[in-house]
Amino acid sequence: MAPKNLRSLVSDIRSCTLCAASLPCEPRPIVQVSENAKILIVGQAPGRRVQESGIPFDDPSGDRLRHWMGVDRDTFYDAEKIAIIPMGFCYPGTGKSGDLPPRTECAEAWRKPLMALIPQVEMTLVIGQYAIAWHLPDERKNTLTKTVQNWRTHWPSKLVLPHPSPRNNIWLKKNPWFEGELLPPLKERVNALI
Repeated sequence: MAPKNLRSLVSDIRSCTLCAASLPCEPRPIVQVSENAKILIVGQAPGRRVQESGIPFDDPSGDRLRHWMGVDRDTFYDAEKIAIIPMGFCYPGTGKSGDLPPRTECAEAWRKPLMALIPQVEMTLVIGQYAIAWHLPDERKNTLTKTVQNWRTHWPSKLVLPHPSPRNNIWLKKNPWFEGELLPPLKERVNALI
């Protein structure tokens, strides 16, 4: 039977070992959530550095994401304001072209009960193809660029962002409209919600 409250569910998630045999290191599910958070950030899965620190987006990607949102570290890591729930809770390991995809066991076991316990979320930032597939399944057919360009389609409840990784510097240079057109309303909305 699924836990009936968020605290119990998060405790179960943090002790999860469903995919331990497939992980490159000891499971360390990383999630930040509260019943009061109005903003939800949905990423892919923790990277190696985040797996080591236990702090979501504790890397250059997080620095960029905080800049995009217009928030400082203290605000970003205040679970009462911002929930961070990746598609996979543990570092999945590295493949030929970067980190492996998030383990599917997390979403299958935990995503629906977790989302049901945070109905107060007013804005979800959807980052990456696996998050798009779960949170905006009708958008999967589009390219990331097209999905981000059509940001007004789901605004203000959901917003697709490119991954804030430094690996996406080329994408950002090719799409200057992103910073000029999308980031100002994002910062304004985040400020209004926190």
